[in-house]
Amino acid sequence: MAKPKKSRNSAPDPSVAARLPWQPSAPPLATALLISFAALLLRALVSVGPYSGQGAAPKFGDYEAQRHWMELTLHLPSSDWYRNTSDNDLAYWGLDYPPLSAYQSRLHARLINASLPDAVALRSSRGFESHESKLLMRWTVLSSDLMVFFPAALWFVWAYIKDGVGGSGERREGWMWLLAMVLLNPCLVLIDHGHFQYNCISLGLTLGAIAGILSRNELVAAALFSLAINHKQVLPYLEQR
Repeated sequence: MAKPKKSRNSAPDPSVAARLPWQPSAPPLATALLISFAALLLRALVSVGPYSGQGAAPKFGDYEAQRHWMELTLHLPSSDWYRNTSDNDLAYWGLDYPPLSAYQSRLHARLINASLPDAVALRSSRGFESHESKLLMRWTVLSSDLMVFFPAALWFVWAYIKDGVGGSGERREGWMWLLAMVLLNPCLVLIDHGHFQYNCISLGLTLGAIAGILSRNELVAAALFSLAINHKQVLPYLEQR
């Protein structure tokens, strides 16, 4: 008995037909780098604009709060960072974040002090705003984002899609969209690079902790989340949300 001939006009594979044109040939590393570069460019463009409180005396917004904390942590001993003293008026942007955030401010203060000491001079730098100081302050946020949040986002996406965690076909195909949603989150970009904050550090540590859980590295996850809480105490509340 003759075997039936196969139809030459067979229906296309729906999974292939649903792919976008660049998906079949785009290497994962190149795609991840392209998304990361787009996220970095967006942050740079947002940082060119004004920040919340710019030129608005007497407190000048969160930009001045972060600058003032750099000033305090650079010149005062750690025992005076959270105490009201003649050099630390807690009514004027008193340091109200945990110690890891204070040490982060001290590190950035050292970098800024090396090239623009007037921007972090004790007492005399209140409300200091210049083009150079703005560039330096923006750079500290951008570099923090690159060193903490970006690697955590890449690790999280990898841990989410790997076999045994998020290894279904749909998740493997959609990894680029997940990475784009994390890195291009408008709330984080606007608050950190527009308004002026360092949420990228605490959120990056938290995201790394989640990646640690997904990849079954519980000790790493616990260490990263402890660091996140010690950078910003609101992290437990955000996790509950």
